[in-house]
Amino acid sequence: MLRQDNVLIGQLLVDEGIITPEQLETGLIEQKKTNNLVCTTIIKLGYASEEKVFSLLSRQLNIPYIKIKNREILPIVIEKVSAKFASHYKIIPLELFDNLLTVAIADPLDVRTLDDLRLLLGYEIKAVLASESEIREAIQKYYGVGAETLERIVSEGGGFSREIIEVSEKAQDLEALAEDASIIKFVNQIFTEAVRDRATDIHMEPFENELRIRFRIDGMLYNIHVPETIKFFHAAIVSRIKIMAQLNIAERRLPQDGRIKIKINDEELDLRVSTLPTAFGEAVHIRILNTRTFLDLEKLGLYSEDLSIIERVIKKPHGIVLVTGPTGSGKSTTLYACLARLNTDAVKVITIEDPIEYQLKGINQMQVNPKIGFDFAMGLRHILRHDPNIIMIGEIRDLETAEIAIRSALTGHLVFSTLHTNDAAGGIARLMDMGIEPFLISSSVECLIAQRLVRTICPACKTAVQPKQELLDQIKDPGIENRKVQIYEGKGCKACRFTGYQGRTAIYEILVITELIRDMILTRVSSQQIKQKVVLQGMRTLRQDGIRKVLQGLTTLNEVIRVTQQEAI
Repeated sequence: MLRQDNVLIGQLLVDEGIITPEQLETGLIEQKKTNNLVCTTIIKLGYASEEKVFSLLSRQLNIPYIKIKNREILPIVIEKVSAKFASHYKIIPLELFDNLLTVAIADPLDVRTLDDLRLLLGYEIKAVLASESEIREAIQKYYGVGAETLERIVSEGGGFSREIIEVSEKAQDLEALAEDASIIKFVNQIFTEAVRDRATDIHMEPFENELRIRFRIDGMLYNIHVPETIKFFHAAIVSRIKIMAQLNIAERRLPQDGRIKIKINDEELDLRVSTLPTAFGEAVHIRILNTRTFLDLEKLGLYSEDLSIIERVIKKPHGIVLVTGPTGSGKSTTLYACLARLNTDAVKVITIEDPIEYQLKGINQMQVNPKIGFDFAMGLRHILRHDPNIIMIGEIRDLETAEIAIRSALTGHLVFSTLHTNDAAGGIARLMDMGIEPFLISSSVECLIAQRLVRTICPACKTAVQPKQELLDQIKDPGIENRKVQIYEGKGCKACRFTGYQGRTAIYEILVITELIRDMILTRVSSQQIKQKVVLQGMRTLRQDGIRKVLQGLTTLNEVIRVTQQEAI
């Protein structure tokens, strides 16, 4: 049922020409579905800017409109209103002067909430207007994620004594706590907040006097503000996650791994869960994977000439293509993009992975299971009996896997895999270290691609800067030093969490194995000498590719230095 207040606010916007009657009608229908305020709905639908909507309401209703993000609220003021009340009524206390409490409210016509506050707190209340999104962000900032949820258990008990909540070791108590509606809601809030913040990982780490929660966003870890009382619910939160991942909640002495499938905002997500026993309880790591979306080759950050090289290499009927780099450098994404390009009805593609990160239609994907002895080597031996054209191995970890991969390439299969090395040429040395003979490497490997992920500059606060001399001294690149160039950095804003970065792109080093390089491999030339040779032949190193993206205004010198090592060429 529509509140008359929403109709009145909507009509004000129409009367001032900010929105059309048709847009108001659509907004009221959408508002009825979401139960948001009509002004919030109008803004979300893109019919009007936040500034226009709230400035109008401020003038018409004679209520000041403020930006909460420009203020710092004292803890003593925050304590006056409970997290539960603030979240439910979408308000935030701003300042207390004598007996007058100023609160920001998203719904300017909600006089009942203001009356409730007067009765509850015993203060005179002055209302100011603020956007619902800013109030929500302020509640999270000052109270912590899920504060109102945990507050309910602390105040009401949720049917459990404080002793059970804090110190219970009994599986049945933990299971009951984990099934409590507030614990379920809190865990769901953490997942939702992580997805909203574009996090790829969630870390829950118990210490003596706190439970720390961090999100990895664009490759960097950020602390998430949570209420101090969360430490009392550590065991219950871990148990809830274990139940979702179908793990044993009674086993807290051994590491466990599991998976959770969830849907947030119509987006299907696969959560890889890992628990680890520590001195103060179980730590939990959750990797967030979108099982349906992956990048096309054209969207990986490759320059046109590099894209042409990769397309030419992956169209070969046989051979090995290796992608190298540390964990979290985007290797799997590159491999999936290559497979998606090659996946047609005319070829059979089989993968063996640990774990399956993206589900590709029309491709046979297997996941290793060490508990039953199903590893990469065993899977590969059986894959070859199924007549594949293309094989993808999640990672070459040992000699046996490397030997079968090379044998597969030599017998007419195109093989994709990954290695953990610092650069492309280092992949050759890594295979030799495993015990692979040089003649097998030279006759089977077609290309090695090294890559890293660099954060891209936030477009909302991107600004031109003069490069600092100490950075230029580290880069030692004539392309920047010998000519005046324009480079950029992000100043930091709300859109990028004041980091100056938003999103990531990849930098590449592509080493194609030519006849000259094959001869060098046969004579056991060092990887450093191979790298020197291919650079002379025109290969861009990781750092050089990064500097090219700096000159294009995509990333910063600091980022390139952070993810690449000094190259002695």
